[in-house]
Amino acid sequence: MPLVHDTAHAFMPYPEVDVPRASTGPLSGLTFGVKDLFDVAGYPTSGGQPFLLAMSGIKTRHAETVERLLQAGASFVGKTVTDELAFSVNGQNAHFGSPINGAAPDRISGGSSSGSASAVSNGLCDFALGTDTGGSVRAPANHCGLIGLRPTHGRVSLRGALDMAPSLDTCGWFARDIDTFDRVGEVLLGEDAQPLPSQVRLLRSPQLDDLLLSPAKPAVLAAMEQVVNRLGATHVLPADAFDIESMYWSVRHIQGHETWGVNRALITRYAPPLGPGVAERFAWSSQVTDAQMEEGRALRAQLRQRWLAVLGQDGVLVMPTMPDIAPLCSQSEGELDDFRQRAVRLLCLAGLTGCPQISLPLASREGAPLGVSLMAAPGNDRSLIRLAQRVMKG
Repeated sequence: MPLVHDTAHAFMPYPEVDVPRASTGPLSGLTFGVKDLFDVAGYPTSGGQPFLLAMSGIKTRHAETVERLLQAGASFVGKTVTDELAFSVNGQNAHFGSPINGAAPDRISGGSSSGSASAVSNGLCDFALGTDTGGSVRAPANHCGLIGLRPTHGRVSLRGALDMAPSLDTCGWFARDIDTFDRVGEVLLGEDAQPLPSQVRLLRSPQLDDLLLSPAKPAVLAAMEQVVNRLGATHVLPADAFDIESMYWSVRHIQGHETWGVNRALITRYAPPLGPGVAERFAWSSQVTDAQMEEGRALRAQLRQRWLAVLGQDGVLVMPTMPDIAPLCSQSEGELDDFRQRAVRLLCLAGLTGCPQISLPLASREGAPLGVSLMAAPGNDRSLIRLAQRVMKG
């Protein structure tokens, strides 16, 4: 493992272990970090939680996606910090620290793939693996000025990675430039079975645009117009296209019920100290009922059917990634939670429908980056990356 001078507090402080890779391959010459939810042979897997780290033991096999990257010639440089048990979008871990946002050091990096986004935005590696359940790739991509993809649910393997909420969990990644991002996509995604046509039908949702905080609106809307100008005219969705509050509660109930199921034994048996915000979210999740879970699943099925009919084989939604630039590191837990609640309302559509969503660093405010996202029907991941190339290269 090449030594990294970790000035950004992005990596876990594990002893160095040699991780062999193929001598040649499509990712030869590129370095990558791995969120500490994925197994890497020779290392433990902490999930950002000291008790889980103590119970982990040293892994003897790589997670499937890590193995694919190594076989493609990429060089592993370290395991990156994750928010505790992946249950945050803030990028602040009470046990292992807060990775530094390379694009705006006075602002949070975003979580839970905080260390991966920090490592890439600070130039410590070329790309990094993350996971996205409720926004944990898209939020850090927005905050750190990176390209980040939440892929089609199930398209990129999570075998050998810790679960959070399995019916929502996905494996994504970050890069600073679109060509590097596409090289990784070629390895992890292959080709789409039914690619988007050369002329796509762009969609806009006033409901989603209205979730932007007012200081961010001019910058994001202007960037979205640039996307439209490069890709074609848009079709405006009706104001009642989504019931955002129902979507919000559905994803919260599904995520809460599933993540409590995953972590209940750890928390009830060992009562590990949980950081601010994380403890409260698990307490709330423990109270989600089976009936609320089933209601959330039913709404998810209805929304998915309606939304896939809207997208069809040629539809691409252009939308804000997050409500605003990253909050300041100095903001209170209450202020961060208010931002998170608004963000969930933007982030939940892809999670509930299983659609791929790519965030692009196309806007900024007060010197900090802001993302614009493209979303298409499931299976169109490579097509979205190619659309992103057209947008970013003009």
